[in-house]
Amino acid sequence: MFRRLGVIALSVLLLFSLGTTSLSANAMGKQKESQRGNQDKQAMKWVKEKLRHMSVEEKVGQLFIIHAYGKTPDDPAYEETNLNDKRGGATFKDIIEKYHIGGVIYFNWSQNIGTPLDAAQAQNLSNGLQKIAMNQKSKIPLFISTDQEGGIVTRVTEPATVFPGNMALGAARSNYFAEKTGRIIGTELKSLGINMDFAPDLDVNVNPENPVIGVRSYSSDPDLVSAMGTSEITGIQSRNVLAAGKHFPGHGDTNVDSHYGLPIVNHDLKTLENVDFKPFKAAIKSGVDAIMTAHIVVPALDSSGLPATLSKPIMTGILRNKLGFKGLIVTDSLDMAGANVLPADQVPVAAFNAGADILLNPPDVPLAYNSVLKAVKSNVISKQRLDQSVERILLAKYKRGLVKEPLTSKEELKNIGIPGSLVTANEITEKSITLLKNENNILPLNKHQRVLVAGPAAANTQELAGLLRDKGFNIESIETTTSPSADQTQNAIDQSKNADVIVIPTYNANTNSAQKAFVQGLEKTEKPIVIAAMRNPYDIMAFPEVNANILTYGNGEISTRALAKAIAGEVNPEGRLPVSIPGLYSFGSGLRY
Repeated sequence: MFRRLGVIALSVLLLFSLGTTSLSANAMGKQKESQRGNQDKQAMKWVKEKLRHMSVEEKVGQLFIIHAYGKTPDDPAYEETNLNDKRGGATFKDIIEKYHIGGVIYFNWSQNIGTPLDAAQAQNLSNGLQKIAMNQKSKIPLFISTDQEGGIVTRVTEPATVFPGNMALGAARSNYFAEKTGRIIGTELKSLGINMDFAPDLDVNVNPENPVIGVRSYSSDPDLVSAMGTSEITGIQSRNVLAAGKHFPGHGDTNVDSHYGLPIVNHDLKTLENVDFKPFKAAIKSGVDAIMTAHIVVPALDSSGLPATLSKPIMTGILRNKLGFKGLIVTDSLDMAGANVLPADQVPVAAFNAGADILLNPPDVPLAYNSVLKAVKSNVISKQRLDQSVERILLAKYKRGLVKEPLTSKEELKNIGIPGSLVTANEITEKSITLLKNENNILPLNKHQRVLVAGPAAANTQELAGLLRDKGFNIESIETTTSPSADQTQNAIDQSKNADVIVIPTYNANTNSAQKAFVQGLEKTEKPIVIAAMRNPYDIMAFPEVNANILTYGNGEISTRALAKAIAGEVNPEGRLPVSIPGLYSFGSGLRY
């Protein structure tokens, strides 16, 4: 009986304890909810106060993110670099003061970010620009942005952490790695005063001939793109850096580069829903801050022939209303050919009226600014519509901490390229290396073999040869142009006579007839041939009969180092193909030694 009473008493205590824990958890949840509610109220109070006191000119300025030349806010590099570029002033300082600009974008070619990175210079530029903005009447901090996707689109380079890119992440098949990539990118950008990243790329690359996306995409599988993309967004935004998923409604099935032309995507509504939209839906659900538009025509969504950037049915009808996106809609760069299908003064107005909040990088700042200002004053753009976008912009700036802390400290530069981050990037890269074919176990190479490494400079041919030589391999090498000439091909054939095996790094050879002829010329030597695809994974389509095929998904130094290790047998390839290669290899293919 006493034992029974003891059990009852213990049960009562357990139930009481569980109930207390549950009540405590509920109380904590309500407290957090209350804190969030208070923060939202503070944010809206600040936003409404700003809106009340801003002039129309200041509101219009907030819509623009622009670039300018120079390493400092008042660097006269503009005058020396590009006299034809119409920035509306010689320096960042001029443009911010004259046009009340809401944000800037950094590039390497505009000298804002050095290669290699000078972290102190980049941080000083960011802090200097924020001080100029905060000294204006409206005292609104700037979006300071860049394109830090990783892989082939990397603005912040060594000594910062450089990643192999999205398709390598897709091959490594790890949400954890995707989130960690985002966290490290976010940390390092924030340290430099960069608070907006036009990443990740959420396009589903289903077209092997896509000239502009390719390895910038995680995969041809929308579910894998969704999982990787939301994980990386979570990582970036955990560091109070705005992420911008791109390029809506989906740039993955194009054969035209929208920088130079106007692509058309002929997907039907079902395909758009099940493939192209899927990663954007996932990103919206995960709370992505911004979505970037694509300069592509999608007849199934809008029969007008206008690119999505200028299409109200797509931007407002689909993205805003149907998908319920409440964040910032950012145009892709307005200096691209795909956006310029209307007279120059109409493009920014059309993009804004289509639903964009932020007008990115117009080619002529004074023209774009004055066109939008004129449209507001003549009611072509309603003041209510202007206020909607400015409210979203200000709210994002407040919620990401720009208002309270617009500047970054020198202490934060210690976060750049720390050993743990570099180890993570190398681990991801090595796990992404994918072996698709390996007849007679040609790979890994044998140090007793005589090896010719021959291929284009764009595929890091000499760098790969040097790395293998340093590992003790007997290496001869020959480097060609991206489209090898007949003489270069014959030279490689002549040099291959003493080789036991030929390693050919290729660079988008499936769309390059000269590279295809180069490989076929070397095949006639009847020596075993290893193809190392150094960018898109589809090169094997051009010469499926080669003996071995290994993929890196990028030609950066980090990818070349990982490839050399795999060829040498120091790394056992474990990547899985994140796309399908038509007629040859299915999604998920991959061998190991």
